[in-house]
Amino acid sequence: MAEFTMFQVDAFADGVFEGNPAAVVPLEHWLSDDLMLSIAAENNLAETAFFVPAQEGYELRWFTPTAEVPLCGHATLASAHVLFAHLGFAGSEIVFQTKSGPLTVGRDGDLYVMDFPTNPPKPTMVDDKVVGALGARPSMVLSGHHMLAVFDDMRQVAALQPDLAKLTGLCTETGKGLIATAPGDEASGWDCASRFFAPHVGIAEDPVTGSAHTTIVPFWASRLKKDEIVARQISKRGGTLYCTLKGDRVVMRGRAVDYLKGTITV
Repeated sequence: MAEFTMFQVDAFADGVFEGNPAAVVPLEHWLSDDLMLSIAAENNLAETAFFVPAQEGYELRWFTPTAEVPLCGHATLASAHVLFAHLGFAGSEIVFQTKSGPLTVGRDGDLYVMDFPTNPPKPTMVDDKVVGALGARPSMVLSGHHMLAVFDDMRQVAALQPDLAKLTGLCTETGKGLIATAPGDEASGWDCASRFFAPHVGIAEDPVTGSAHTTIVPFWASRLKKDEIVARQISKRGGTLYCTLKGDRVVMRGRAVDYLKGTITV
């Protein structure tokens, strides 16, 4: 048996019980894939992140309760928070080596600043399978790293009650998560609002999803003709991302809050 320190952090949150919770397990060397997946399944959070020291920065990997994923924003932010706030990282910027390439996280006051590659979507047909899965017809659908269903009003997005069986079938068939998005309004201060579903990797609905915003931000930046986007994910927990489109990169800013520090024995 071995013991490891584990942190649970609420990412893209201003207080506990907001944003998206992620578990973070710092390691000296990699565990087996099966063991990391078992730890993630036991945690039963959207993501458990593991990192090890590397020649340049840290190697970082993310696991849902059922699969390893190639990119995760909130667990990257949570990992950076653990390094800055708890493990004494003294530099100005952390470089994470990942399956999506190098990802950097710095700080701007009390905000963490992440630099991710964009995944701009391309228009496609409004498929009846998307309509059936969401239980509503979007005005348009685009496809990239994820599917993007665009609605005219964020109240439509908030009211969605997806058919989980149909949604799981669609996401499994395409191998993609499904984003529902709409413009924000002046009263909210949000440029856009969204929800994100990925049941094919064990996440019926993700509370706040950094990786989804690599698709959401380029779409709305083009549509609204502005590079600064305040994005709100309107899940039950909810979270806000302050985003900047810079060419083929998206800079995302958000806060992180500690919830738990403990020891796991495996």
